Amino acid sequence: MWEEKWQKDRVASADELRSLVGVPHETVANKSIAQVESHVIHYLSMSPLFFLATADADGRCDVSPRGDEPGFVKVLDERHVIFPERMGNRRVDSLLNILANPQVGMIFLIPGLEEVLRINGKATITKNAELLAAQNWKGKTLGLGVVVEVEECFIHCPRAFKQAGVWNTDSWADKADMPSIMEMFRAHLRINGVALKENG
Repeated sequence: MWEEKWQKDRVASADELRSLVGVPHETVANKSIAQVESHVIHYLSMSPLFFLATADADGRCDVSPRGDEPGFVKVLDERHVIFPERMGNRRVDSLLNILANPQVGMIFLIPGLEEVLRINGKATITKNAELLAAQNWKGKTLGLGVVVEVEECFIHCPRAFKQAGVWNTDSWADKADMPSIMEMFRAHLRINGVALKENG
Protein backbone atom coordinates (compact mmCIF):
# COMPACT_ATOMS: atom_id res chain seq x y z
CA MET A 1 0.00 0.00 0.00
CA TRP A 2 2.65 2.51 1.04
CA GLU A 3 4.91 1.78 -1.94
CA GLU A 4 2.16 2.84 -4.34
CA LYS A 5 1.86 6.16 -2.49
CA TRP A 6 5.56 7.00 -2.33
CA GLN A 7 6.10 6.00 -5.94
CA LYS A 8 3.17 8.15 -7.03
CA ASP A 9 4.52 11.24 -5.26
CA ARG A 10 8.25 10.70 -5.70
CA VAL A 11 10.48 13.64 -6.55
CA ALA A 12 12.08 12.78 -9.88
CA SER A 13 14.21 15.73 -10.98
CA ALA A 14 16.72 18.25 -9.65
CA ASP A 15 14.47 21.12 -10.82
CA GLU A 16 11.53 19.75 -8.85
CA LEU A 17 13.70 19.28 -5.79
CA ARG A 18 15.01 22.85 -6.00
CA SER A 19 11.45 24.16 -6.34
CA LEU A 20 10.64 22.50 -3.02
CA VAL A 21 13.85 23.20 -1.10
CA GLY A 22 15.22 26.41 -2.63
CA VAL A 23 18.86 27.31 -3.18
CA PRO A 24 21.60 27.52 -0.54
CA HIS A 25 22.88 30.84 0.76
CA GLU A 26 26.07 32.08 -0.92
CA THR A 27 28.14 31.31 2.18
CA VAL A 28 26.84 27.73 2.29
CA ALA A 29 27.41 27.22 -1.43
CA ASN A 30 31.00 28.41 -1.11
CA LYS A 31 32.11 26.86 2.19
CA SER A 32 33.71 23.77 0.64
CA ILE A 33 37.49 23.78 0.17
CA ALA A 34 39.82 21.22 -1.41
CA GLN A 35 42.64 21.38 1.11
CA VAL A 36 43.54 20.57 4.69
CA GLU A 37 44.32 23.89 6.35
CA SER A 38 45.12 24.73 9.99
CA HIS A 39 41.51 24.71 11.27
CA VAL A 40 40.88 21.30 9.72
CA ILE A 41 44.14 20.00 11.19
CA HIS A 42 43.03 21.18 14.65
CA TYR A 43 39.63 19.52 14.27
CA LEU A 44 41.15 16.22 13.15
CA SER A 45 43.62 16.29 16.05
CA MET A 46 40.67 16.19 18.48
CA SER A 47 38.42 13.74 16.66
CA PRO A 48 38.34 10.12 17.92
CA LEU A 49 35.59 8.96 15.57
CA PHE A 50 34.45 9.24 11.98
CA PHE A 51 31.98 7.47 9.71
CA LEU A 52 33.28 6.21 6.38
CA ALA A 53 30.88 6.00 3.43
CA THR A 54 31.84 3.85 0.46
CA ALA A 55 30.10 2.27 -2.51
CA ASP A 56 30.91 -0.65 -4.75
CA ALA A 57 31.19 -0.57 -8.53
CA ASP A 58 27.39 -0.91 -8.85
CA GLY A 59 26.67 1.95 -6.43
CA ARG A 60 25.58 -0.20 -3.47
CA CYS A 61 26.50 1.85 -0.41
CA ASP A 62 27.97 1.11 3.00
CA VAL A 63 28.77 3.25 6.04
CA SER A 64 31.23 2.09 8.68
CA PRO A 65 32.41 3.74 11.92
CA ARG A 66 36.12 4.19 12.54
CA GLY A 67 37.24 5.00 16.07
CA ASP A 68 40.60 5.33 17.80
CA GLU A 69 42.49 7.79 19.99
CA PRO A 70 41.88 11.48 19.13
CA GLY A 71 43.96 12.49 16.15
CA PHE A 72 44.34 8.99 14.74
CA VAL A 73 43.53 10.34 11.28
CA LYS A 74 46.84 11.92 10.32
CA VAL A 75 47.49 14.75 7.89
CA LEU A 76 50.14 13.91 5.29
CA ASP A 77 50.01 17.22 3.42
CA GLU A 78 47.47 19.85 2.43
CA ARG A 79 45.62 17.42 0.15
CA HIS A 80 45.96 14.03 1.86
CA VAL A 81 45.00 12.34 5.13
CA ILE A 82 45.63 8.77 6.26
CA PHE A 83 44.01 6.41 8.76
CA PRO A 84 44.96 2.89 9.91
CA GLU A 85 43.07 -0.30 9.21
CA ARG A 86 42.67 -2.21 12.47
CA MET A 87 41.76 -5.85 13.01
CA GLY A 88 37.99 -6.34 12.81
CA ASN A 89 35.57 -9.03 11.70
CA ARG A 90 37.41 -9.59 8.39
CA ARG A 91 34.44 -8.56 6.26
CA VAL A 92 36.47 -5.55 5.01
CA ASP A 93 33.39 -4.15 3.26
CA SER A 94 34.86 -0.66 3.08
CA LEU A 95 38.20 -1.81 1.68
CA LEU A 96 36.58 -4.02 -0.94
CA ASN A 97 34.40 -1.09 -1.98
CA ILE A 98 37.43 1.20 -2.22
CA LEU A 99 39.13 -1.27 -4.55
CA ALA A 100 36.08 -1.18 -6.82
CA ASN A 101 35.22 2.52 -6.39
CA PRO A 102 37.73 4.85 -4.68
CA GLN A 103 35.27 7.69 -3.94
CA VAL A 104 34.60 8.00 -0.20
CA GLY A 105 32.80 10.30 2.22
CA MET A 106 33.86 10.91 5.83
CA ILE A 107 32.00 12.56 8.70
CA PHE A 108 34.19 13.41 11.72
CA LEU A 109 32.88 13.98 15.25
CA ILE A 110 34.29 15.51 18.41
CA PRO A 111 32.35 14.48 21.55
CA GLY A 112 30.34 17.42 22.87
CA LEU A 113 30.64 19.44 19.65
CA GLU A 114 27.51 19.59 17.49
CA GLU A 115 29.22 20.67 14.26
CA VAL A 116 30.78 17.88 12.24
CA LEU A 117 33.58 17.98 9.68
CA ARG A 118 32.95 16.41 6.29
CA ILE A 119 35.64 15.23 3.88
CA ASN A 120 34.90 13.73 0.48
CA GLY A 121 37.63 12.40 -1.74
CA LYS A 122 39.42 9.54 -3.41
CA ALA A 123 40.88 6.70 -1.35
CA THR A 124 43.89 4.44 -1.88
CA ILE A 125 44.84 1.44 0.26
CA THR A 126 48.57 1.32 1.03
CA LYS A 127 50.82 -1.29 2.64
CA ASN A 128 53.96 0.90 2.55
CA ALA A 129 55.68 0.00 5.83
CA GLU A 130 57.77 3.19 6.04
CA LEU A 131 54.74 5.45 5.57
CA LEU A 132 52.67 3.51 8.10
CA ALA A 133 55.45 3.45 10.71
CA ALA A 134 55.88 7.22 10.38
CA GLN A 135 52.32 7.78 11.65
CA ASN A 136 53.18 6.47 15.15
CA TRP A 137 49.81 4.80 15.67
CA LYS A 138 49.49 2.99 18.99
CA GLY A 139 48.53 -0.66 19.00
CA LYS A 140 48.47 -3.21 16.22
CA THR A 141 47.28 -2.47 12.71
CA LEU A 142 46.81 -4.85 9.80
CA GLY A 143 49.81 -3.31 8.08
CA LEU A 144 47.40 -1.33 5.92
CA GLY A 145 46.45 2.32 5.80
CA VAL A 146 43.93 4.25 3.76
CA VAL A 147 45.10 7.50 2.17
CA VAL A 148 42.34 9.92 1.15
CA GLU A 149 42.94 12.65 -1.39
CA VAL A 150 40.76 15.53 -0.22
CA GLU A 151 38.41 16.83 -2.92
CA GLU A 152 35.87 18.52 -0.63
CA CYS A 153 36.19 19.61 2.99
CA PHE A 154 33.64 21.60 4.97
CA ILE A 155 31.93 22.06 8.32
CA HIS A 156 28.35 20.83 8.58
CA CYS A 157 25.85 22.84 10.64
CA PRO A 158 24.78 21.55 14.08
CA ARG A 159 21.05 21.21 13.34
CA ALA A 160 20.98 17.39 13.29
CA PHE A 161 22.82 17.06 16.59
CA LYS A 162 20.73 19.77 18.22
CA GLN A 163 17.50 18.09 17.15
CA ALA A 164 18.75 14.66 18.24
CA GLY A 165 20.13 15.92 21.55
CA VAL A 166 22.79 13.28 21.13
CA TRP A 167 25.25 14.82 23.62
CA ASN A 168 22.53 15.51 26.22
CA THR A 169 22.97 12.62 28.64
CA ASP A 170 19.64 13.43 30.33
CA SER A 171 17.89 12.30 27.14
CA TRP A 172 19.65 8.95 26.98
CA ALA A 173 17.54 5.83 27.57
CA ASP A 174 18.25 3.54 30.52
CA LYS A 175 20.62 0.74 29.65
CA ALA A 176 17.94 -1.79 30.58
CA ASP A 177 15.74 -0.39 27.81
CA MET A 178 18.46 -0.50 25.16
CA PRO A 179 18.20 -3.05 22.35
CA SER A 180 20.00 -6.31 23.10
CA ILE A 181 22.69 -6.50 20.46
CA MET A 182 23.31 -10.20 21.09
CA GLU A 183 19.60 -10.98 20.71
CA MET A 184 19.54 -8.99 17.49
CA PHE A 185 22.68 -10.76 16.25
CA ARG A 186 21.21 -14.20 16.98
CA ALA A 187 17.87 -13.28 15.39
CA HIS A 188 19.56 -12.15 12.18
CA LEU A 189 21.61 -15.35 12.07
CA ARG A 190 18.43 -17.41 12.49
CA ILE A 191 16.85 -15.57 9.54
CA ASN A 192 19.83 -16.75 7.49
CA GLY A 193 19.60 -20.32 8.82
CA VAL A 194 22.59 -20.12 11.17
CA ALA A 195 22.45 -20.94 14.89
CA LEU A 196 25.10 -20.01 17.45
CA LYS A 197 26.16 -22.72 19.87
CA GLU A 198 25.16 -22.02 23.46
CA ASN A 199 28.00 -21.60 25.96
CA GLY A 200 28.69 -24.56 28.20
